[in-house]
Amino acid sequence: MAEPGLDPETFAIDSVADEPQVPEDRMNVKWLRYRFANPRPWTPERLVESPLWRGRNKWVPAAVLVPLIAKADDDLWVMLTRRAAHLHDHAGQVSFPGGRVDLTDSSRIETALREMEEEVGVEREQIEILGTLPEYRTGSGYSVTPVVAIVRPPFTIRIDPMEVAEVFEVPFSFLMTGTNYQRRSAELPNIGLRTIYTVPYGDHMIWGATAGMLRNLFHFMRA
Repeated sequence: MAEPGLDPETFAIDSVADEPQVPEDRMNVKWLRYRFANPRPWTPERLVESPLWRGRNKWVPAAVLVPLIAKADDDLWVMLTRRAAHLHDHAGQVSFPGGRVDLTDSSRIETALREMEEEVGVEREQIEILGTLPEYRTGSGYSVTPVVAIVRPPFTIRIDPMEVAEVFEVPFSFLMTGTNYQRRSAELPNIGLRTIYTVPYGDHMIWGATAGMLRNLFHFMRA
């Protein structure tokens, strides 16, 4: 999720992160299970947000699934989607499967699993929940809980074209390398200074809250 109506390419690059890559021996399923079961103290990064977009005056509860595709125990990829162009919020942007909490959802984890099934067709039976990261508040007024999970192939992607235009994968090691993260800013009309994270990857630009949540996963893994 990220702010609607913004083009990250127009934001000036203020800085590029200089942290080293997460150690290789941590980027595997066994270590991920251990770390979520035994978390260490760490400090989330939180860019200042305000729920004022689209006239909202309170945070809307939401959840996303952060799917780590385990092609082997030490060969992890992150599944991302590009949202459909006609959507009211975050149209055309790179995101995780997810959305607002429904009244029938028993938990944020249930929201994330339901959205994964609805948007890309991956059944919850193929998903191993590892845990959650701190809530991330977006400029579009959502308070998002990232739910991190392992997904084991084979599985069949069944895109809901009303929600998703494309599904793609990024190597987990790429997203666990600090130098791939940029911090950008711009002065916006009626808003003032806006600061975002961006992660360019091939033809895709991962940015806003999606990049921010990945950055927090990076800090969690390094702790």
